[in-house]
Amino acid sequence: MPIYEYRCNACRRRFSVLVGVIAQDDPLQCPRCGSTDATRLISRFARLRNEDDIIDDMLDPDKIGDPEDPKTMRRWVKEMGKELGEDFADEFDELLVEEEKKAATGEGDEGGEGDGAGDDLV
Repeated sequence: MPIYEYRCNACRRRFSVLVGVIAQDDPLQCPRCGSTDATRLISRFARLRNEDDIIDDMLDPDKIGDPEDPKTMRRWVKEMGKELGEDFADEFDELLVEEEKKAATGEGDEGGEGDGAGDDLV
């Protein structure tokens, strides 16, 4: 059943009406002043998306940007969390900030933990 929005022409109040499918509708009446003089408004609608649609949209390479840039990945992860309704832990945010600092100073390029060994998984 649709919900329509109206504006009362007498008191200017905006109100919503759930419209059902019945043989005889009750007359439209403003809940504030009782006037039956109302104008139907054009209202926004919501499109519900399932989690798979959200993930597919977020994995679009054009929306991700450069996966090697920590700032870009930080922004993307936050957007993904917001879209999925998840609140990522502060530790994850701190890890992203730390990686961002490493990238800015050039740390991790000399070898050791970030030497790329084992990065080529099959």
